[in-house]
Amino acid sequence: MFFEVIPTEVYRNGGGALTYSSDQKLLPGHIVLIPLGRRTVLGIVLRQVQSVDFPTKPIARLLHPLPLPAHLLKSALWLSKYYLSPLPMTTELMIPAGLAARTAFKTSQLVAYEPKTAKRRTTKQPTTNASSGSKNAQAVKTSSENAQKSLKLPLIPLNTAQKTALQSLQEAPGPTRLLRGVTGSGKTNIYLKLAADTLKQQKSVILLVPEIALTGQLVQIFEQTFGERVLLIHSAQTMAERRRIWLQILENTIPQVIIGPRSALFAPLNNLGLIIIDEAHESAYYQENTPRYAATRLASFMASSLKIPCILGTATPNLTDYYLAKTKNTLTELSAKAKTTALDPKICIVDFKDRPSFSRNRYFSNQLLTKIKDNIQAKHQTLIFHNRRGSAPLTICEECGWQALCPECYLPMILHANTYTLSCHVCGHSEKVPSSCPNCHHPGIIHKGFGTQLLESELTSLFPNAKIARFDGDNKKTDDLASLYQEVKSGAIDILIGTQTLARGLDLPHLATVGIVQADAGLSLPDFAAEERTFELLTQVIGRVGRGHLDIANVVIQTYQPDHPVIKTAIAADFPAFAKHLLKNRRTGQLPPFIYLAKLSVTYKTEKTTLAKIQQAATALQKNSSLQVSPPLPAFHERTSRGYTWQIIIKSTSREALRQALFPFSNSPQFSVVLDPPSLL
Repeated sequence: MFFEVIPTEVYRNGGGALTYSSDQKLLPGHIVLIPLGRRTVLGIVLRQVQSVDFPTKPIARLLHPLPLPAHLLKSALWLSKYYLSPLPMTTELMIPAGLAARTAFKTSQLVAYEPKTAKRRTTKQPTTNASSGSKNAQAVKTSSENAQKSLKLPLIPLNTAQKTALQSLQEAPGPTRLLRGVTGSGKTNIYLKLAADTLKQQKSVILLVPEIALTGQLVQIFEQTFGERVLLIHSAQTMAERRRIWLQILENTIPQVIIGPRSALFAPLNNLGLIIIDEAHESAYYQENTPRYAATRLASFMASSLKIPCILGTATPNLTDYYLAKTKNTLTELSAKAKTTALDPKICIVDFKDRPSFSRNRYFSNQLLTKIKDNIQAKHQTLIFHNRRGSAPLTICEECGWQALCPECYLPMILHANTYTLSCHVCGHSEKVPSSCPNCHHPGIIHKGFGTQLLESELTSLFPNAKIARFDGDNKKTDDLASLYQEVKSGAIDILIGTQTLARGLDLPHLATVGIVQADAGLSLPDFAAEERTFELLTQVIGRVGRGHLDIANVVIQTYQPDHPVIKTAIAADFPAFAKHLLKNRRTGQLPPFIYLAKLSVTYKTEKTTLAKIQQAATALQKNSSLQVSPPLPAFHERTSRGYTWQIIIKSTSREALRQALFPFSNSPQFSVVLDPPSLL
């Protein structure tokens, strides 16, 4: 018998399935070991073929009697075509790293994990053929059905607004539905109710979260509600743990709730009935490296294939998702907070240009310092938000203008005063601060700008008796917010300082004041998504206070642009007004959601070659009348250790026209093709 098998390693540009022989009857989705050149790699059976007129190599071994669910194999094929990604790479996504490790195959048979709810099997190992696999699967099914009877599902209480929203979601047309709920409106209760109803139908649930470590509360609620049905998937698990859990999911027929980041979509569930994506606007749902994909789009495809609902939950939807939901009548909104004790915060706007307001400190306004002092006396917390790490983003020589740039990325390095080092926040390169200018040897090295580390230093000087904790990617000792959450929640920490880590859905009972140090910091980035990201962050941060725990809720916003539409709509928590403003600008500028977008970039060692190649590409694409092609432009990170990168932006009213036009470039290692880029940086 002959079978087409997709290797999980790229063997040539544009390579897809290869044909192998086997004496065993194999099914689509079976995971096998196959020879590939001089190596032996994992592969997934695509289909059986009747005959071939060329010599074939035999499949080395079937690794597990149960095949992958059909929707995962279908998703691998769709991802490859939709995002112009190599098929072996999209296929590799379906298998956890732990299963692909060489150490996983030291024994002659891959032994599956025992599901907790199934009766222990005999010590006799199953044989690796499809018929015995069916017997094993039936044994698991029988024991799972017995265990099912002993598991009870809880009742999920909903208020009137939540019941109305639930009904709206259930009656919405199409598989993908958007739940826009303001912070504190009770989206979690709706998730729980939808999950409970799905489990009652003997179907499983996938709940995607941006990061497990930052959504501990949501995970805890699901675990308390559904107990051992909940399985977590995350990057902190060892390869052995991920292999064990993956096998448990594959073999277990009891409905489960799988919680994890975007990779949880690839859980091998045979009875998937619901996909929920919490904080659906988060950038973490987009995979930046090849194979690039948006988990929200993939989830929508899966839901459509399986004819099941996919719920996108967020307070600040992605603009394209919002526009499509309104257009297709799949939008449900929760506009009121669930707790009647919740407060609308009192917001104070401080113009950075009003220097008298900064007479006591150049980074913190007098108004914000007063709130911090009052909170410390009242045993309340203050959250200081600034989305820039380090102490200073610019290190220059005041004599000749030399600037400290990363030798790998050629981008400004950030000063970290606690270690007195300069670090690149793109590649991680680090070095000591020079005592004099490397160019002119003048001792006048100065540092400009500020980050969270500098803010921590300033606050420590201003409030020496306060307990201060900084949460960002540079502070390795305290950035694990999940492990410190109980201390934070108890109010033991007086002042929290951090980046967007602190902006996400945390419930802090003792938090009385949020101080946003520079609200417009992200608006100056040369990117069509800059306003959208700024609005999302501000809305999330402001939503940390006024959740009904205290009778006080203050927000102090410092900005150079107090009249900017993004700042004003974020303060008013008016997403519809913000969306109207941005949709108008996007329509005028011919940007998503009114047009499809792609970015084509090329990298070579010399700038001359890079320019020649990108100009050739632009000339070729400009011949296609269905495309709008920009002039060649330097990338945001133009020069790196790999060489020079230039890019062109291509627009079209047809995504398929974009895909077909860019397909020839997708097989070239020098070119990078990004369809539907969330950012142009």
